[in-house]
Amino acid sequence: MTKDILVFAEQRDGHLQPTALQCLAAAAALAKKSGGKIVAALIGQNPAAVAAPLEQAGASAILIADDARFAKYNPLTYTRALTALIEKADPQVVLLPATVMGRDLAPRVAVRLHAGLATDCIEIDLDDKGALLVRRPIYNGKAFNKVHFAADRRQIASIRPNAFLAPAPDASKKAERIAVTVPHDAADDRQTTKEIVRTGGEEKDVTEASIVVSGGRSLKSADNFKIIYDLAHAMGGAVGASRAACDAGYQPHSRQVGLTGKTVTPNLYVACGISGAIQHLAGMRGSRRIVAINTDAEAPMLKLADIGVIADLFQFIPLLTQEVKILRG
Repeated sequence: MTKDILVFAEQRDGHLQPTALQCLAAAAALAKKSGGKIVAALIGQNPAAVAAPLEQAGASAILIADDARFAKYNPLTYTRALTALIEKADPQVVLLPATVMGRDLAPRVAVRLHAGLATDCIEIDLDDKGALLVRRPIYNGKAFNKVHFAADRRQIASIRPNAFLAPAPDASKKAERIAVTVPHDAADDRQTTKEIVRTGGEEKDVTEASIVVSGGRSLKSADNFKIIYDLAHAMGGAVGASRAACDAGYQPHSRQVGLTGKTVTPNLYVACGISGAIQHLAGMRGSRRIVAINTDAEAPMLKLADIGVIADLFQFIPLLTQEVKILRG
């Protein structure tokens, strides 16, 4: 194996996902210690169209698997393609984003390559022998697990979205682009992806968004959630909700944040009218910055928040939305 670090650069429908650049930031820290280079792996139909940001973020080489078979995510064809790209690059470490796609793909590739795997990592390092060291949350963030890989085998880790900040782009950087042909295997025809439908329409997934604006039962109705959507859209973020709001039918459970919902780690989490039950805190306490808006000064969420606003959300949020729109032009 080489000392290189390979990053699976996830793209969907011709759009490079932010997690791809975040994984490159993690790879840069490892490559600095290993002395290897950063290799990006792109899979899709005409994926080279989104290769430029990978170059500007520090990838030295980009392996590209371009085929109509990869137009939509299919676990069988993507596993075969990523395995082929990894075997081509022969890297020491492989990084994937811990997104819906990455969580499905990582264990499949690890089994095929007989590699070690750690998932949902928030810290990553190499020891003096080149073995991967990672830290990952368990029990919904109540504890942390440290994983030490063996140095004599390939090491695969998935990185939690927003655990690393994407590097600043450098337009002067260029990467070698290498086309890799992935042979067709009839076994992959057992499954065909006809259509991929997002739950919640075109709204961003809370698990991958860098900004999440969540509402609680205090919104009182589904119609009142419009002010949450307005603020989230003004900020370029996703809409979340507490379990109580989802159980009341104000929002679909696909947007529920918490122990029985989704775990989120955005750069900014805005909690609107959410008191902060322990189940909800378990799903968002990993956020980098937390803003809580509530009329109850004793709400647990306000004790966790970096910024607390004691105000009526129906009066405050429209004013905040207006100011955000002014700031963002």
